Amino acid sequence: MGSSVPFGSWESPISANEIAAGGINLQALSAVGDSIYLIESRPSEMGRQALLKITPTGVATECTPRTFNTRTRVHEYGGGEYWVHEGTVFAVSFTDQRVYRIEDGESDPVAITAEPELPGSLRYANGTISPDGITVYCVEENHLDSEQILNRIVSFPSDGSSSPRVIFSGTDFVSSPKISPDGLTLAWLSWNHPNMPWDGTELHSAQIDSDGNIKTAKLIAGGSDESITQPSWSPDGVLHFISDRSGWWNLYSYENDAATPLFELDADFAGPDWLFGFSSYDFMADSSIICTYQGRNRDVLVRIRRDDSEPEEIATDFSSISYLSILNDIIYFIGSAPMIPAAVVAISTSAKTIHVIRRSRESIMERSFISQAEFIEFDSTDGAKSFGLFYRPKHPLNQGLVDERPPLLVMSHGGPTSAASRSYNLTIQYWTTRGIAVVDVNYRGSSGFGRVYRNALRNQWGVFDTADCIAAAKFLEHRGDVDGKRMAIRGGSAGGYTTLCALTFHGVFQAGASYYGVADAEILATDTHKFESRYLDRLMGPYPEAKDVYVTRSPIHYADQIRAAVIIFQGMEDQIVPPRQAELMVSGLAQNKLPHVYMTFPGEQHGFRQAENIIKTLESELSFYGQVLGFSPVGVNTVEIANRDRM
Repeated sequence: MGSSVPFGSWESPISANEIAAGGINLQALSAVGDSIYLIESRPSEMGRQALLKITPTGVATECTPRTFNTRTRVHEYGGGEYWVHEGTVFAVSFTDQRVYRIEDGESDPVAITAEPELPGSLRYANGTISPDGITVYCVEENHLDSEQILNRIVSFPSDGSSSPRVIFSGTDFVSSPKISPDGLTLAWLSWNHPNMPWDGTELHSAQIDSDGNIKTAKLIAGGSDESITQPSWSPDGVLHFISDRSGWWNLYSYENDAATPLFELDADFAGPDWLFGFSSYDFMADSSIICTYQGRNRDVLVRIRRDDSEPEEIATDFSSISYLSILNDIIYFIGSAPMIPAAVVAISTSAKTIHVIRRSRESIMERSFISQAEFIEFDSTDGAKSFGLFYRPKHPLNQGLVDERPPLLVMSHGGPTSAASRSYNLTIQYWTTRGIAVVDVNYRGSSGFGRVYRNALRNQWGVFDTADCIAAAKFLEHRGDVDGKRMAIRGGSAGGYTTLCALTFHGVFQAGASYYGVADAEILATDTHKFESRYLDRLMGPYPEAKDVYVTRSPIHYADQIRAAVIIFQGMEDQIVPPRQAELMVSGLAQNKLPHVYMTFPGEQHGFRQAENIIKTLESELSFYGQVLGFSPVGVNTVEIANRDRM
């Protein structure tokens, strides 16, 4: 038994500084040639994305100079910011959005796409190289005419000797160009408004002629109600893809004009394509497949052989597996688990060995402090069952006071198609080691539970997601796990909208934190980037036909109803949820003399990347909760709350 200390006031070994600067974000792993390539997002370098080349033994060198930020703005969310062919790297610079060629062993990138008249108006992503190394195929997003942004598949010589030419256009969006091993066929995805890629996409293929143009294009699979993702060719030239035609994202092969399911399972083998370049399967030399799917409690790694034998599970210690790639029959991926920070993992199926070759953090938190998630299932509105991950306060040296229950922090993820993860998450432990319970809610609309659950949020955004967050909090209160009079909710982007809806339309929470959240759905429908400009057609209804719904569900119009304290964080260069959203909400809070904090961050976009700002937001949020919920946090400065006397 430890010392009795009020919940929320425990001294934690995790500082905001440790979260921001003590680690790096690993993403976009790919195994090519004889090396592994990887993007590291570094908060200590103002969020710069560095591109690394790593040997199988773990020796890493940076492909790009320190002045180069490898990041694309296509769809604003990016991904697919580099591609590699026989040691030559092609990378997009965040500064000008041009493609640069980096020869193996050379330090100076050379631009191979021209500087447009309007800087940054031609953006590239998601590229691939012809087998002979001569031609690049990639996605181009053209902003030269701001009234008509064009997304197209283009090709250009890999030496930059001529300008990109359009080889496919006419749809609102394109992605995933993939060339067959013989270099004769190109496959790609396309979709149109109002669909998002997880709603409905089409998979096409076409022959490539001697001039590099495509001909005899045909539709392979997909449509407005079928989501296709991750097309890829096996070493022997068979096209594969993931489709949710069964209600779940399962893996298929395509031969003789027919699609064949390879492993039928009520589980998702992919997630929503917010970024380019995800990979949840790859091929061994014998064309057998290594893939991963999302189980109830963890991601599962599986081998599917070419014969009719049962799929074989590959045991790992990792509950989260992403960016799976294979090199010389070694399986590489970015893996994490509740007790293991994200790392680059190598598995040899022949030698039966598992090695970590690069870590996101060198120091690992003492296990006695880590709160592990309990999977909870609870009743919500309209007879629905919803899900969440519950983390109890945990500290080996502290316990709460007698007869005291901990405050609860409800986490509402973004998307809203994203999902809570069991990965090592210091932000969650930041709260639990201080004596604050956390529930990470997989509300209706979340991915990982099949298409029906994902589509349950259609026309119900702001309603069902909010109801499920409230139901999770009430479930834990009724079970006796938390103090129902000390509950807060937090979220970013779509999760920020859910947070503001909960605080505005319901009296359950005493406090809330919105990170770049939506306050006015009308503005999101009329003043955002192309990728999401029709997103709300599915979530609320077509605009302006459903204008009344947009108004009714927009917290900005009902700020006077709020009876909770609100803290709002906003990046001033956010093109997805522009600062105007936060400013209008804050204006409403001030006008109604409601307790609030508003903090802005120049240089930040949609999601904070800079260490200094990550530290400031976490410490301010903790101080804010302490003042509102009645506990004294240790080691943070007090943030000033406007209209504090109204709490």
